[in-house]
Amino acid sequence: MSTVLVTGGAGYIGAHTCKALASAGYRPIVYDNLVSGHREAVRWGPFVHGDIADRAALDAAIRTYRPQAAIHFAAHAYVGESIADPGKYYRNNLAGSLTLLEALRDGGVGHFVLSSTCAVYGEPADLPITEQTPPRPINPYGASKLMVEHMLADFERAHDLHWLALRYFNAAGDDFDGETGEDHDPETRLVPLALDAASGGPPLTVFGTDYATPDGTCIRDYIHVVDLADAHVRALAALQAGLASQPINLGAGRGMSVHEIIAMVEAITGSRVDLRRGPRREGDPPVLIADARRAHELLGWSPRYSDPVRVVESAWAWHCRKRERLS
Repeated sequence: MSTVLVTGGAGYIGAHTCKALASAGYRPIVYDNLVSGHREAVRWGPFVHGDIADRAALDAAIRTYRPQAAIHFAAHAYVGESIADPGKYYRNNLAGSLTLLEALRDGGVGHFVLSSTCAVYGEPADLPITEQTPPRPINPYGASKLMVEHMLADFERAHDLHWLALRYFNAAGDDFDGETGEDHDPETRLVPLALDAASGGPPLTVFGTDYATPDGTCIRDYIHVVDLADAHVRALAALQAGLASQPINLGAGRGMSVHEIIAMVEAITGSRVDLRRGPRREGDPPVLIADARRAHELLGWSPRYSDPVRVVESAWAWHCRKRERLS
């Protein structure tokens, strides 16, 4: 059994990945400060309460569990917040990642999978986006992730740390078994916000209806979180088998507009989504769609569950379970 340190493993994508790791025979060690993660989401391995900026806590976790690899999810990930408070993002996402990399280097950990983002590409001139698309982030969140990728390349040259940076697009959906799911505070993702509005919650604000898209709203590539988790497991196995370090896109390869997602939510829930229209948000590109052929060729990965209907249906099932627990 290979032991894997999973930073941010109590969060949305991290918890789904820990479940997938355990199913594949790995032992995930969750390292999380619980600022945005949830202790109850840690169900598939030991838990260490710690911050990636805390070198002593990282060293202790690595000494105790002796991981062979690390998967790094621990990061702030709100685009708007990163523009308003860039220091918070560079301090945590960049400086925290540096502290983690140094601890892994000194602990002899040689394989590293980074939770990166399509935000590194900014507003690409051509679609779909390939890994050869020049990275030009337009917000500090994307910039911080790209800087971590640069650090990884430097650590490989200096310290033989082998890595993959998984640049994924819009994560959505929830665990089909209902064992874990999306639970952010504040919630900023479209699907859970639309589901909340459809079930009597606050109105959904659509930020920008004047983009140069067919219905005027942003278009995104939605990928089911279970597919993302599977890609992380495959990435780790490929690294351990000798795959060269590089960035890899993860996406479904299709775009859905905000209005199209809202219409799907209304059809699946049978309820109307109360809408408000707001201005464009700074840092939001109009269209982001992935070319994920490299993931298929190198990892043997293809999205199995990222049909938009299945994404929304699984998210609705999780939303209903949460409401039942709170009632």
